Amino acid sequence: MSSSESEKDVVLDVTDSQDLGALLRQAKEAGIRRVISRIGYSEESESADGIVKIKVSEGRGNERTAAWVRVAGASDVQKAVDASANGHAFVVVECANWKIIPLENLIADFRRNNRKIYAYMKDRSDIEIAFSILEKGVDGIVIPAEALGATSELVSSLRSADHLPLTKAKVTKVVDVGNGERACIDTASQLKVGEGLLIGSTAGLFFLVHSETVPSEYIPTREFRVNAGAIHSYILGEGSKTRYLSELKASDKVMTVMNDGRSREVVVGRVKIERRPLVMVEVVADGEHGTAMLQKAETIRLIRGDGTPVSVTDLKAGEEVMVHMSKNKARHFGGEVDEFILER
Repeated sequence: MSSSESEKDVVLDVTDSQDLGALLRQAKEAGIRRVISRIGYSEESESADGIVKIKVSEGRGNERTAAWVRVAGASDVQKAVDASANGHAFVVVECANWKIIPLENLIADFRRNNRKIYAYMKDRSDIEIAFSILEKGVDGIVIPAEALGATSELVSSLRSADHLPLTKAKVTKVVDVGNGERACIDTASQLKVGEGLLIGSTAGLFFLVHSETVPSEYIPTREFRVNAGAIHSYILGEGSKTRYLSELKASDKVMTVMNDGRSREVVVGRVKIERRPLVMVEVVADGEHGTAMLQKAETIRLIRGDGTPVSVTDLKAGEEVMVHMSKNKARHFGGEVDEFILER
């Protein structure tokens, strides 16, 4: 998933729960801070520290109430807009037949009036789309109790910070290594100057490889592209999981990172693997050594310690580049494993 400008909220629907106390504890363990009920709460219902109970209410409301609108047609869209003016913490929209256009219209209207809109969703794929509509998407989602287990990983990722720590590494070696296959990752998004992918030959240290967004007198910019490196390389994604560049294909999702650590998720539109001359860059940071094999060309860039792009053809030993260091170096099917490993 891409990171948003502000943290997305996840609310658990506990209506008709047979064991509210247990459900509240599960919600807390999943990182959920608020629950909602359409029928209210009994006096003796067990509470959990840090969990706020929201009640669905009609008419005027407050920070502990929400409106719930079921959208089955165009007239219901207006009902949701009207409900947003009643002082509730947010309005929950439940679409009878899930459609993107009504939600787009509602998000635009709520955003103009600085009001909060939440979508009732059951499936992870729908949740991800809801968060991406009109770039910023809905302010949050409401999930049914039975979907808590299936969406727990997504909830965890939404709760995690959208910044990855980057550190400066000193370049110790830049050497030609001959020809090899490298992968260009063409995304379905426009990338920015300072944005790229985290790539490395080892799972403990990843180089921030810059997008082809810097103008050159030789070829036009390719704002959608990162010439990522040799096909054996790891690419770091959300949840600190890795994949090999050779595995990526159209419709996969990758995580881009800005030079200040901000990240977002983008879709791969195409992967081009071609044989090209390669250069190996070796660095050291906090005693940890790492390498990356990249195409030797003026348009292939890393990020200097000051956040500016530098071409691999200009890079020299002694300079500093930005990297991300992983806590666990060992990997099993892309996931971190705490075990001994030595990569050279």
